[in-house]
Amino acid sequence: MTPAPPPPGAEGGTRPRVEGEREQEILDATLDVLVDVGYDRLTMDAVASAAHASKATLYRRWTGKAVLVIDALLSQKEPHALPDTGSLREDLLGAFCGMGGLTDQRQIAILGSVITAIARDEDFATVFRRDFIGPKAAMAEEIFHRARTRGEIRADLDLDLIAPALPGIVLHRIFMLGESPDSGFITEVVDQIILPAVAVGQPTPASNPDHS
Repeated sequence: MTPAPPPPGAEGGTRPRVEGEREQEILDATLDVLVDVGYDRLTMDAVASAAHASKATLYRRWTGKAVLVIDALLSQKEPHALPDTGSLREDLLGAFCGMGGLTDQRQIAILGSVITAIARDEDFATVFRRDFIGPKAAMAEEIFHRARTRGEIRADLDLDLIAPALPGIVLHRIFMLGESPDSGFITEVVDQIILPAVAVGQPTPASNPDHS
């Protein structure tokens, strides 16, 4: 099979792949452009300009903007470590407040910039959910698993239902209502909604008395 020609403006041949610090500079520039203009308006030309690189340099490493953006999202230098304080409340606050959490304005801006891509580009959405959202969801579930092991929450709790509740409430505030929740709001959600819902001794619907 004859190899496909490189994209217009991209150089073929045997030049070395972009790697190391230069690769990270391009990925950082990609995130800057993503936050600035959103996924739909992001172009390889715009990233090349922001990174002070040629478009050919980008195409030697990435086949298009979808794979470039995914790599940029996964390249962020400060992964949000999983808290392990011995307390469900403190673990939730540690995970969802501060850098990498729901009060991190850059993270929220990045998420907002790819919303349209998730809706329109099935391939992008699949990889984004698996590689970017997946680890964050797993982190939240692990926090609740630990709490159940410690006896802090009900054994019958559906973790698939409760684990996304906190980010769901906060992201609804951000993207639907146009608000900017801070750590105080997240604390209120944890204290007034999450902890009462999972507390040991909280009646389940099946155990509630009939109302007749």
